[in-house]
Amino acid sequence: MGEDSRLRAVVELAQRMAAAQALPEVAHAAAEGARRALGGAFAALSVWERERGRLRVLVNTGELAPGEEPYPEDESYPVHDFPEITEFLHERWTRGAEPRAWVETAAGPRGSRRVAVLRRRGRGCCVVAPIVLHGRAWGELYVARGSGVASFEREDADFASVLASVVAAGLVQYERLAEARRLAFTDPLTGLANRRAVEIRLDEALERHRATGEVVSLVVCDVNGLKKVNDTFGHATGDRLLERFGSVLSRCGAAVPGALAARLGGDEFCLLAVGADAETVERAAGEVCR
Repeated sequence: MGEDSRLRAVVELAQRMAAAQALPEVAHAAAEGARRALGGAFAALSVWERERGRLRVLVNTGELAPGEEPYPEDESYPVHDFPEITEFLHERWTRGAEPRAWVETAAGPRGSRRVAVLRRRGRGCCVVAPIVLHGRAWGELYVARGSGVASFEREDADFASVLASVVAAGLVQYERLAEARRLAFTDPLTGLANRRAVEIRLDEALERHRATGEVVSLVVCDVNGLKKVNDTFGHATGDRLLERFGSVLSRCGAAVPGALAARLGGDEFCLLAVGADAETVERAAGEVCR
């Protein structure tokens, strides 16, 4: 692939990631863009889940081997099988050097976990590029070719490092947009949904009701005596009261499948349920008022 083609591939990958709305779409855009850019038959994007000590696959794309799924529910591997990612190479990276991708082939050493996977799945080689977010190892970009085709070379690994940097930038952008969307629909004091979120969900629910007759329930409540609490003990105490009530509403609402607990503003709260029977909603409302 020439320089112009590679530049176009980088731009296309970045654009596809920017257009994606959900993490699975972002991951697919990253993996598929890298697969095409590197002329691979298969690609995967994996995240290092530190709390579990595992490398979890978010997406597989291209020619899948038996047992591989495009969006696996829990395809993950112990991180000690892949020390290159988890060791993070502190000494080199903290001096300003970028993480470098590397190539592995099915003809590699028998003790290598990656070599064993290549052989088992009928692939000839792979290039692995670490992904770094906020100065920490986040996961890896993995692209493989089938047996009987040209192996990846050092030049391909260098290009994979560039692609991994583009993927990292795309993930950071996604995180920022996701956080902005979350804040736009979340009450900052209680962590519940806000009025805007309720309005959107209610509009959608009423459309479904008109189309299918699905039951829509709305429980509205307020916190009696909030003004007196604020005047007597201060607004900080009043805020704690609202937070506490928000927690109660959230806990009781959890008993109603798919319910949305929200703060409408001031001392007004609501519980919006779609599809739940009236008895279940009334029981939850009763628990809130106890």
